[in-house]
Amino acid sequence: MVRYTIGTRERKPTMSDKVYEIITDRILGMLDQGVVPWRQPWSSSLPKNLVSGKEYRGVNVFLLGCQAYTSPWWVTYKQCAARGGQVRKGERSTPVIFWKPLPRKDATPADIAKGRDKFFLLRYYNVFNVAQCDNLEAPTSHSGVQFNPIGACEEIVASYKGAPPITHGGNRACYIPSQDAIQMPPRESFTHTEEYYSTLFHELTHSTGHKDRLDREGITNPIKFASHDYSFEELVAECGAAFLCAHAGIDNRTLDNSAAYIKHWSDKLRDNRKWIVDAAAKAAKAADHIRGVKHTPAQEESGDEAAA
Repeated sequence: MVRYTIGTRERKPTMSDKVYEIITDRILGMLDQGVVPWRQPWSSSLPKNLVSGKEYRGVNVFLLGCQAYTSPWWVTYKQCAARGGQVRKGERSTPVIFWKPLPRKDATPADIAKGRDKFFLLRYYNVFNVAQCDNLEAPTSHSGVQFNPIGACEEIVASYKGAPPITHGGNRACYIPSQDAIQMPPRESFTHTEEYYSTLFHELTHSTGHKDRLDREGITNPIKFASHDYSFEELVAECGAAFLCAHAGIDNRTLDNSAAYIKHWSDKLRDNRKWIVDAAAKAAKAADHIRGVKHTPAQEESGDEAAA
């Protein structure tokens, strides 16, 4: 049992502590799978409760929005049953948090007048997406964006021999090393066609690190992959996407130009001056692997990046 310290005293964990641990563990699980819940270059509906119609807020948006479901509608087990539906056997629920108000026993008239007569406890409950349920009707989500494939990009994707399967649906883009699979949101959910291909090229670059392909430590080592967001492997994927976009003749629209993102990478690269050179070399090798470009043993050993 985890214990918490106040000053020099230990205290037993409260229900709120337990909720924080449950939610944090779930977020860390997403990061372990390469899902950064708060970064996405595509549009999607906010998750909503099917019965109340209300949108979920706060961290619940990340917890629900990054699941691989096309529907934004969620229900509790009881809500599903009350509507004549049934959660399918073996389906896994997702926790959502809420703040439960309770009256303050020591509230004074002044507290009541100022609306301070309650305190709030953090609690959670479990929900299921309507896609996990049978015999449950929900509004259908339609996208108004038309997707127009780019021939040069499709050729690059098709040239990747032995590529992992690519599944479309839900609100997340990631490569999952344990399954050797790529998850992508629907093509129509991206604001620009280039964003779809830039994101796909990023995940394809990650996939080249699989042990049966280029055997890159950032993918094969679960500990290194767990520190995914600003890891060396993430830099490889960003460079690989840039190279593939250049080969296809499109803009790389996945680059995050926020000040915080740029500062973090600047700090990382200042700490290790070799990172960008090493990452670019591995990214070039990954891009060539995807495009089916072969190198001689001498070229592989030298790592020569100069244009012939």
